[in-house]
Amino acid sequence: MRLNRLTCLTFLTAFLWMESAMAIEEASYDVLISQAPFELRHYAPTLIAQTVVNGDMDAASNQGFRLIADFIFGNNVAPGSEQAKKIAMTAPVTVEPQSGEARIAEAKQWRIQFVMPQPYTLNDITKPVNSAVNLRELPRKYVVVHRYSGLNTFAKVQEKTDQVLAWAKQQSLQVIGTPQLSRYDPPWTLPMFRRNEIMVEVAAP
Repeated sequence: MRLNRLTCLTFLTAFLWMESAMAIEEASYDVLISQAPFELRHYAPTLIAQTVVNGDMDAASNQGFRLIADFIFGNNVAPGSEQAKKIAMTAPVTVEPQSGEARIAEAKQWRIQFVMPQPYTLNDITKPVNSAVNLRELPRKYVVVHRYSGLNTFAKVQEKTDQVLAWAKQQSLQVIGTPQLSRYDPPWTLPMFRRNEIMVEVAAP
């Protein structure tokens, strides 16, 4: 029964990604500095669904994605009722190491998050049934970003992380957050067309 549910969830995820690929919603931001492949962005406040899971980056990403996808595809309860409601898929899916290690390959605990579509707020969005998933409001923030394509190996993610931290230092920006990996595309996207970003919060410039 559990295998069948996961199989159905996988196919449903694929269908919804294909259905919405041309118009998928992203978090709102303004670009303050652009020096490709780096940017400094100012993000508006956002509402996210998140979960924390153990494992290496790939295993944790897969498990966390399934947990949050299960929530947005209907394992939820609308405020003031017993009704479930599907929530639209958004981009990106973000993973952030939680274990405190300096190297990505050494991290064993990760926070996985989806941005919730507008105009949901914490008061009116459906609530997760699974206690492993929770909702959180993020305030507006400044973020340095390194955008790149291809597959995400441990070595590549670490390399891009080191590069964006060096660029932030070059711009005299104070890093105040943990580097995050954000992925924007479904898994069948050809590596050359994939959009990946390493994102790090910095203090207001």
